[in-house]
Amino acid sequence: MAERKQKDIWLEHFQPGYDLVLKNPIFAPLLRHVHVNTNDAAIRETQDFARCVSSRTIRVNRSKRLMPEEWAYVLAHCLMHYALWHFEEKDEKNSYIRADPVKWNVACDMYVTRFLGEVKLFTPPVFVNAEFPFPPLSEEELYRRLMPLELDESHRGFSTGAGYTDMETVSKRDYYYGTRNHKRDFARIFEQALTDAVSAAVSVAAGYAESIDDTSFKKISPAERARRWFVNCYPLLGALAASFKIVEDPGVCMREEIAVAAVSESLSTIFFNPGRGLTEDEYRFVMAHELLHVGLRHQSRCQGRDPYLWNVACDYVINGWLVEMGVGAIPSFETLFDNSFKGMSAEQVYDVIVTDIRRFRKLATLRGVGLSDILGEGEVRFYKAPIDLDEFYRRALNDGLEYHKASRGLLPSGLEEEIRALYRAPIPWDVELARWFDRFFAPLEKRRTYARLSRRQASTPDIVRPRTVPATDALDGRTFGVVIDTSGSMGRYMLAVALGAVAGYADSRDVPYARVVFCDAAAYDAGYMPTDAIMGGVRVKGRGGTILQPGIDFLERAEDFPKDGPILIITDAECDNFTVKREHAIMIPKGRRLPFRPKGEVFAFE
Repeated sequence: MAERKQKDIWLEHFQPGYDLVLKNPIFAPLLRHVHVNTNDAAIRETQDFARCVSSRTIRVNRSKRLMPEEWAYVLAHCLMHYALWHFEEKDEKNSYIRADPVKWNVACDMYVTRFLGEVKLFTPPVFVNAEFPFPPLSEEELYRRLMPLELDESHRGFSTGAGYTDMETVSKRDYYYGTRNHKRDFARIFEQALTDAVSAAVSVAAGYAESIDDTSFKKISPAERARRWFVNCYPLLGALAASFKIVEDPGVCMREEIAVAAVSESLSTIFFNPGRGLTEDEYRFVMAHELLHVGLRHQSRCQGRDPYLWNVACDYVINGWLVEMGVGAIPSFETLFDNSFKGMSAEQVYDVIVTDIRRFRKLATLRGVGLSDILGEGEVRFYKAPIDLDEFYRRALNDGLEYHKASRGLLPSGLEEEIRALYRAPIPWDVELARWFDRFFAPLEKRRTYARLSRRQASTPDIVRPRTVPATDALDGRTFGVVIDTSGSMGRYMLAVALGAVAGYADSRDVPYARVVFCDAAAYDAGYMPTDAIMGGVRVKGRGGTILQPGIDFLERAEDFPKDGPILIITDAECDNFTVKREHAIMIPKGRRLPFRPKGEVFAFE
């Protein structure tokens, strides 16, 4: 039969008291940063209940018997010595100011006893003296009052020790732990603990928590309440709001120059400046604003535009939608809102505001004047997300749209169209280019001919087979012009990708020749080139500046070029303004943007 384990009566009383302190929002953070030694043999030979050492250790006497609430009081008393760091014996000038450490200990004990009595936490043991010989004073003032006096029975009973002292300073090195200062660290911990305790008390009064030591309590800031409102009550942005973190740190906002708010889609974080003093409805408006920036993929849609002016254009569109939908309240300070832009997309608004750059550059986004509230990867620490954030944000907004329409009704048509357009997979640039060719070069009717035998003739030479070829007269005038930017900024890889795509589609649509003009600072006519010659490679001339207008004018005036022949312009977008009077299209690298508003189609190749 197994031997019966003997009960530890002392631990059955001490452990519940320890747990009470661990659940208290004021003392729990302090308790986690000290070591409680319950197996100290030296303290058992004394009459002390507990002593606190400057090496962040509380020595507890196992030979003493107290109830759990009383042990909690003893531990809280010792923790207050650390919170106020009563072990420090030097002032700022590094001179000794406490000639009598015993009286300093008594002054500290009196101050701690008064504090615990005022907050009414835990039950003081019977040995604690509740009668104070002095009015409420600081530790330093109490110490000065005690200095000329002799300690007597009226000064006993404030300590957790048997006599007048319950603090031990081991050595000077205890003040520092590596590069960490104990006094500074415990002051910071205690300050935060008091703040959380006050918040917990307010939470109890508001019904968010059942008691001040409720471990499930979490401080709910106005921004967090706004986020919860979207998750619970606004399906359109609920999924997006649930996936974002909220940062309300004045230091971070000062470093990142955030006046009101900003969003980082790569970090899935929205930054709020708590010093701006927004109301709860304004927090909802601002949060919806930042979430729509991400959900509508405004950062990736910039496509070579001026980032700040693009941000301003997006703000006008978003704010117009939010006012129309009645989401929260538009902030009382000046916000980018103009009814004249109603019904316009961000791209259309951008084309309007670039005509008056000086005026619109003076306007402020939610981050500030001249600063974009869409934080780029270079502005905050970037990490590689484990999922495709672009696909996630698109899907979250599209799913939110479906739930929103089912439960809350209609939305602005422009917003709904953008969400649905973004959710659909974008058409690849080469497919768009193929459609452009189809507009001008319809499939030709094939005819049989024996002029050139089919390749299958070699396997069966006794059987004569025809092959199908386009009608010779149908190929007349079936051509197009190509103006190629050969300036120094146009990379060889860009040229190879663009020319390969053009040659491949031209050959597949039975276009035998293309009129090629190379252009840098002047035009160089390469004449009509077979499509297979373009695909195989061309000898590029030029590599000087970038002026494309001479090459376009040359093609439009050429007598041997069809009057209705389309023109395809290939450039890296670092060029001058040019005009084309006939049907045309422009190919530029993805992520670039022309310095003017084009009239023809633009294909962004990768």
